[in-house]
Amino acid sequence: MMNPESKMNQLAEYVEKTSQDTPARKRLMALFDADTFVELDAFAGIGEDLCGVVTGYGYVGDSFVYAYSQDVTAAGGAITKAHAKKISKLYDLAVKTGCPVVGIFDSNGAKLTEANEMLDAYGEILAKTSMVSGVVPQIAAVLGTCAGTSAMLACGADFLVMTKEAELFLNAPFVTNAKGEDKDAGTADFAAKAGIASLIADDDDAALEEVRRIVTMFPQNNLAPAPLFETAENAQAAQLIAKAYADIDSMCAKSLVEAVADADSVVELQADFGTGIVAALATVSGAAVGFIANNESNGELDIDACDKATRLIRVCDAFNIPVVTLVNTKGFKVTACPVLIRKSARLAHAYAEATTAKITVICGQAIGAAYMAFASNANTDVTYAWPTAVISAMGLEATVEFLSHDKLKGTTDLEQSKQELIDEYVNTTAGAFKAAENGYVDDVIAPEDTRAAIIHAMEMLAGKRVSNLPKKHSIMPL
Repeated sequence: MMNPESKMNQLAEYVEKTSQDTPARKRLMALFDADTFVELDAFAGIGEDLCGVVTGYGYVGDSFVYAYSQDVTAAGGAITKAHAKKISKLYDLAVKTGCPVVGIFDSNGAKLTEANEMLDAYGEILAKTSMVSGVVPQIAAVLGTCAGTSAMLACGADFLVMTKEAELFLNAPFVTNAKGEDKDAGTADFAAKAGIASLIADDDDAALEEVRRIVTMFPQNNLAPAPLFETAENAQAAQLIAKAYADIDSMCAKSLVEAVADADSVVELQADFGTGIVAALATVSGAAVGFIANNESNGELDIDACDKATRLIRVCDAFNIPVVTLVNTKGFKVTACPVLIRKSARLAHAYAEATTAKITVICGQAIGAAYMAFASNANTDVTYAWPTAVISAMGLEATVEFLSHDKLKGTTDLEQSKQELIDEYVNTTAGAFKAAENGYVDDVIAPEDTRAAIIHAMEMLAGKRVSNLPKKHSIMPL
């Protein structure tokens, strides 16, 4: 006969065993708003040992979020069948309810005695994360060791945040080091420079705070409206824009983003990767925006810069977050490397395919293929230009030498003559006002009106509804 008292004692024993103040639970408490976390499947695997992952749900700001946190103190840090099943179930719930998923990684890898079963379990989780990609936001936080297939899971998220001391690798560093490969492989610094990590934080609390910022900017899913925030304009906006306009060739792309965005809202992504592009999430008049900005002083538009911009466009487009592009570039890097052709084509493809609101401001030069990718009427909804904007099929010097070769013959001061011809070409053919006259830009605006113009365009495009041609998916130049 069942003894109710003994069962209550067993329940108390299980609760005590699964309520230990582990790093995994501490991290979840730091992620969620106070007193909102509810644990799921707390007793899973308890018959053998504590399961190496804590799963549950709660609120992050106004967002309802599912999360799992690997527990390196349980089961020797090994990922077990029960571990994988709990994560898999969390994704099933996310699909049913349309809510974001946050994964906190800290594990030494799979349990070797369950190797074959783990291959199947990992495959199931990988399939589910791929299926919900672009449906619900996914953010990974690597706060310890993230190895092997777990690294693939983390990198499959929309954003990946690491702490400085965390490790992320597919193959153990001691194996790759033995082959003479990069000695820093697996470190957070390595992941940042390779473009794998979106953000690097000092410690767990800082990393989870970055996760919270990202989660709250995004809608619950691809069909939900984006949240709105109470914000204010950057108090230094006028000075930052004036400085950029005064020396357009040396303008700081990040400073310009900060001038246009709401105060203290900018989250720069992949800062150490593809420095020819500044990619950031921010808010403008309280609405989430993806920013892509460039300038030659930051770096050239190379392979990494193309990858960086392409990724942000596709993430923003999946969740209908507007993309604002601030253009000032002489074009893609001059190189014989054929990979750049593919990457630049992929970037143009991402802009063309995106159906979210796309607003471009040409601040300085927009040369050749870079203009077509970032600012052409076919790839944007609205294109503004500063008076300093220049649109040209080729670089200015090359164009003048090609069009005015005879005028340069016999000149006593070649550089001065060339500059005079460049000025003439800009003023008569390639400048902002000629571009507006020919319909290549929608308006020429004063730099100090940039934020207001972007806000007006966002309001106008708020109801944008565009469907691509019916197809299974596009074939990107990968």
